[in-house]
Amino acid sequence: MSHPCSSDPPPRRSSKPASVLPYKTPNLRDHYRIGKKLGQGQFGTTYLCVDKNDDKEYACKSIPKRKLLCRDDYEDVWREIQIMHHLSEHPNVVRIKGTFEDALFVHLVMELCAGGELFDRIILKGHYSERKAAQLLKTIVGVVEACHSLGVMHRDLKPENFLFASVDEDAALKATDFGLSVFYKPGDTFSDVVGSPYYVAPEVLRKLYGPEADVWSAGVILYILLSGVPPFWAETEAGIFRQIIKGSIDFETEPWPTISESAKDLIRKMLNRNPRERFTAHQVLCHPWIIDDNVAPDKPLDSAVLSRLKQFSAMNKLKKMALRVIAESLSEEEIGGLRELFKMIDTDNSGTITFEELKEGLRRVGSELMESEIKMLMDAADIDKSGTIDYGEFLAATVHMNKLEREENLMSAFAFFDKDGSGYITIDELSQACKQFGLEDFKLDDMIKEVDQNNDGQIDYNEFTAMMRKGISGGVVGRRTMRTNMNFNLGDALKTDR
Repeated sequence: MSHPCSSDPPPRRSSKPASVLPYKTPNLRDHYRIGKKLGQGQFGTTYLCVDKNDDKEYACKSIPKRKLLCRDDYEDVWREIQIMHHLSEHPNVVRIKGTFEDALFVHLVMELCAGGELFDRIILKGHYSERKAAQLLKTIVGVVEACHSLGVMHRDLKPENFLFASVDEDAALKATDFGLSVFYKPGDTFSDVVGSPYYVAPEVLRKLYGPEADVWSAGVILYILLSGVPPFWAETEAGIFRQIIKGSIDFETEPWPTISESAKDLIRKMLNRNPRERFTAHQVLCHPWIIDDNVAPDKPLDSAVLSRLKQFSAMNKLKKMALRVIAESLSEEEIGGLRELFKMIDTDNSGTITFEELKEGLRRVGSELMESEIKMLMDAADIDKSGTIDYGEFLAATVHMNKLEREENLMSAFAFFDKDGSGYITIDELSQACKQFGLEDFKLDDMIKEVDQNNDGQIDYNEFTAMMRKGISGGVVGRRTMRTNMNFNLGDALKTDR
């Protein structure tokens, strides 16, 4: 396959920008000690790194900029960083801690998963029991459902891209490597052929696909978990693709005669060649082979927009204002995904979301709400009561609560209200802040009483942080050169070129 940049119209698109990140960063080695090499990918090398402040261990993926051959490659790395922040709330997604750039490299510092790849455990075990395979698939498809709810398609699901948090047998499984992932809107289709040979969906090979392709890849992983071999394989890449498009699935040879009909039924539904008839991620999670104690999830995962709006609507007014302050101070890499969600709902590109746009946006991502419920959510997010939700209000209402865990965000929000730096937010300072936000007629005494634990008529920093932290739980082969990842080595039946 040709390099994706080779077809870019010269000269503008082929010119390389000066940097990946839109801002200067400190030097990585000023903050971290770099240790042993943990892994080698097609684009980057991952090293152990240790935070000099607290000696905590992390993984650092270093991407040499000489391998980024054109503007699209730079944009793909920037998108990967934004998507990792966008998904950072999910317990089964590797969390990104920080990003650094120097003249030669872009560095992504992430949580360390010391248990190795799911791929290596499959090789070690041969295959898994049905019960264990069901647990792993539930995690994998849970990540897929969360991605799709947030308007992200992974596009490169394979056992190499799932890591265990530790070497323990029951360690948490976490998705990593979003280098091929893209933002999408409901109804969008894509044509670039990306992914890894054994796992790629037939519609990807036909160059017209959407998020359903992720469920196909997860179905291939399930087949491998249960049998130790891929469902479609041949000695050449072209042969594999022919099998994916029209080959039959082998349920006859060992170990399939001993595997339940329920497991085979789920595989057939995930590997349906018609993407419109294929199971969705939610249908997979509701399949009898997956559910625990015969209790299925009662409805699909709330879209991220809906679940966060619900959470926001229950907050007191001071917390809503503080979230707006924090949201407006977040970096572009942290809120890039929310900007994409805002653009998805703001269909007329006016910069504000109307009631009709919110209603239609929630419907398109599968939320079924009465108009009165949507009106309540709209009113909650519309802080200045203008009748529409502007970008700042949307950010405040949908930024994930894990952004509140960072002390510097809480301190800057407190300082915004504590105008004189006394260490207390007084009723006069609260009145000033309300005017800045265009809020009138609020019962300021009541706002203070809700938060003022020692009844001294003002809010200190501890009272403020207690209010803010209340309710926090638990804390793309895109156009990038990665297209060439379609190469592989048949050495041990399914090992793909990493």
